[in-house]
Formats: sequence, structure tokens, C-alpha cells
Amino acid sequence: MESRVGEAVALFEAGYNCAQSLFAAYADLFGMDREAALRLSSPMGAGIGRMREVCGAVSSMSLLLGLKEGNSDAADEEAKKRIYEKTRQMADAFKEINGSIICRELLGIEGREESAAPSVRDAAYYASRPCPRLIACAARIVEETLLAEKMCGK
Repeated sequence: MESRVGEAVALFEAGYNCAQSLFAAYADLFGMDREAALRLSSPMGAGIGRMREVCGAVSSMSLLLGLKEGNSDAADEEAKKRIYEKTRQMADAFKEINGSIICRELLGIEGREESAAPSVRDAAYYASRPCPRLIACAARIVEETLLAEKMCGK
């Protein structure tokens, strides 16, 4: 399988939010079609509904992990532990590289946005945002953590 890092960044640059961009680039590998992936991940953008909490790309790493290895048995405590540990591993890797997993900290802004309306996507927007770099980082973590065997042709 070829890397999809560029595809994830291109989705963002086409106007999708950070969560959608990462999730939709990989969801088909775990049985979810593109439209469903875009719809499911859409509320997670801009730090969950533009509240600037957990970065949407980090949220989508967790959603992809759930598609691949998620637990569906409420009584399986070991499976819950495994999924939480791997979620933490991926988030910790992102935080080690970027200094935070919190959207507002990554963007250098204070608190929650007043409006839920998305920012206008123009040249100034893209020039001022670290989001393409953050999405690429999250995509590499997904590939290293969830797709290593697929990347190596196994």
C-alpha cells in the first residue's frame, strides 16, 4: 500500500476539516466508504465542533484505531485496556512531536471560538495554519501504528 499522507493533506486543502481529512483518507481500509467517513468525522473538526479542544486529526487517529481494533464487548476489560493504551500511544506520539494534542494550543489561540461558523478558507487562512503539517503528522502515526503491515505488503 502506498502512503496516503499527501491525500489526507489534499483533502484538508480541498476544504474538509482536519478530522475529516485524516479519517476519510484511511477509512476505506477498514471497511467504511468515503461519504460515511466524511459524515462521521465532520463534528470532530476544529477541536470538536470548533470548541478548540482535542485536535480533530488526533480524534480521527482514535476513530481509525476503533475501526481496526475497537472493542464491541462491554464485558471485555482486557480489550478496553488495549484500545485505551493504543489510543494513548498514538496521542503521546503526536504530542511529543507537536507539543500538545489540544487544538487551541496547537493554533496558539486562547479559549473556545465564539462562533461555530468555520473560518473562511482563503490564502491567508492556509498560510496562517499549521493544520496541514499536523494532519501529515497524524497520518504518519496512523501508517506507522495501524498500517505498518499493510505498508510492508504483509
